[in-house]
Amino acid sequence: QVQFVESGGGLVQPGGSLRLSCAASGSIFKIYDVGWYRQAPGKERDRVAVITAVGITNYADSVKGRFTISRDNAKNTVYLQMNSLKPEDTAVYYCNVAPASSARWWGPGTQVTVSS
Repeated sequence: QVQFVESGGGLVQPGGSLRLSCAASGSIFKIYDVGWYRQAPGKERDRVAVITAVGITNYADSVKGRFTISRDNAKNTVYLQMNSLKPEDTAVYYCNVAPASSARWWGPGTQVTVSS
């Protein structure tokens, strides 16, 4: 089993940047593919970015070129660097195993609000 705790969200103006962190528990963290997901009010949860156990990344078209996912297996942590933020990026951001269908439960996430 593995559990995730998200942090780093906040209020930022359009065009600004934030870096989210996802701290994971468990000694087998390094074997998992991990994704960042987001859910806006009244919307379904969408996958934003994924990083595999061997470091291969993939991004949703809506964030490609603006967001970067990375991982530090020594720290059991996955990061999401978000640049050039837009109001439509406003959502609660979650990290979890990938694909999402493999996730057993979801934590509280971290709120990202992009507004001027």
